[in-house]
Amino acid sequence: MSDFSRTQTVRKHVAATKNGVVAAQHRIAAVAGAAVLEAGGDAIDAAVATSFAIGVVEPWMSGPAGGGAMVVWRERERQARTIQFGMRSPSTLDPADYPLSGNGKSPDLFPWAAVVDDRNVRGATAIAVPGTVAGMELAHRTYGTLPWRDLLMPAVDLARKGMLVDWYASLLIASTARELAKDADAAALFLDEGQWPKVAGWTALATTRLDQSQMVETLSRLAEAGPRDFYEGEIATALVADIRTKGGCVSREDLAAYRARLTSTIDVPYRGGMVHAAEGMTAGANLAECLAMMEKAFTPGGGPDCTSFAEMVRALGRTYERRLREMGDAEVSHAPSCTTHFSVVDRHGNMCAVTQTLLSIFGSRVVSPSTGLLMNNGIMWFDPEPGKPNSLAPDKACLMNVCPTIGEKDGRRFAIGASGGRKILPAVLNLTSFLMDFGMSLEDAFHHPRVDNSGGGTIVADETLPRPIIEALEGVLPVVTARRTVFPYAFACPAGVMRENGINMGCTEIMSPWGDAVHEKEGA
Repeated sequence: MSDFSRTQTVRKHVAATKNGVVAAQHRIAAVAGAAVLEAGGDAIDAAVATSFAIGVVEPWMSGPAGGGAMVVWRERERQARTIQFGMRSPSTLDPADYPLSGNGKSPDLFPWAAVVDDRNVRGATAIAVPGTVAGMELAHRTYGTLPWRDLLMPAVDLARKGMLVDWYASLLIASTARELAKDADAAALFLDEGQWPKVAGWTALATTRLDQSQMVETLSRLAEAGPRDFYEGEIATALVADIRTKGGCVSREDLAAYRARLTSTIDVPYRGGMVHAAEGMTAGANLAECLAMMEKAFTPGGGPDCTSFAEMVRALGRTYERRLREMGDAEVSHAPSCTTHFSVVDRHGNMCAVTQTLLSIFGSRVVSPSTGLLMNNGIMWFDPEPGKPNSLAPDKACLMNVCPTIGEKDGRRFAIGASGGRKILPAVLNLTSFLMDFGMSLEDAFHHPRVDNSGGGTIVADETLPRPIIEALEGVLPVVTARRTVFPYAFACPAGVMRENGINMGCTEIMSPWGDAVHEKEGA
């Protein structure tokens, strides 16, 4: 049992509206997306604006130098599609440059065999070819309605102000300060005197802001010159020069060759409804596999119970056993939360669920000085040992844990996803079950205790679950109980929206101090 209060409760209110809603891990980014809806934009326009805005106000989770995936629902076509914009390894990458050290396991998210100097985890040698800008470009070109420039200007304005370093930002910077100090440009951005984390006052209002002036120039250039400048223009030249100077191998050719992909979704009939999961190098196939097992394993009752939770963790255990064996992804269960997710619904019923990431929190812990961007560490997604399904190799797509999802049943449609590494799939499965097995409201689903079984041989259960449910879980695997807290997260950090009978609503993880659902103003 934890040492935290047994009497404290935390709730987030879910309000309904006929207009659009953006639910994001940072309220300010959600405000930017909602403003685009008010200006007449659709769900994709709002998603593009939110993507770039959240890269400014939550720069250690995602940004233009990351990657991810999106699931889109178009109300007119009654169709879901996937936009894949995951990272890739550079074409000139040589696995021999990542020799095994023989000193146990990697210290970060994945328990791969350790590499000399952690070259696959930290520093410029860990940087993969980013895909987020290409993903937003493809989404905008295919579905957007407002000018690209207009969608980036909110992020430009936020960067010009500089991200506010409040107590939560101080906490996250402090958690990685030792590693940030190893890169002079990261230290200049996030630390004081190259060593101490920038901190807010603990007894007064926070007034400290990051100096993101270099990011202002980059985002302004991207807004005016267009998204391909990131891959073929001045921004690309600057990025490559910075990465090469710091020892990485991403090239101009790698950036110029990168394209996001528009594909179908994995469509899974479930309990009389339909779940649309992301295709590609995501956890979408694992979600589909879990749902198929759960539908056969139990008949839902009045609410989540011993049987439903036990069958859920059994399904997760089986799908993770296959994922680790055949796909090669494995993570440390106590790894810190990273990545970001946001979901959007507009007044017409269009939806999107977007998950984007730098991979680790603060990515490679390297900042590109010419662009002001924190760089990803996507190379860590690969197993450094040869001969494995996910072994490190040149020009190869990274296997991601992201699981943006859209589901529909009985006239309700929802878009959900989460951040949190390997904990993402269990969170999405929990919420999908709550909404589709038991018909919960969005508010009740997000507040209900969850369980996690991420393939590590131990179930993590919310300590507020009834004792009979804990005992049922113990009949499947050993169980540890945990409290939902602000930091670190024992479970993933979800965000979602729902539409029912023309009414929209949204919610985010109740323990996230920044996360919020923001409504487009009535009558806008």
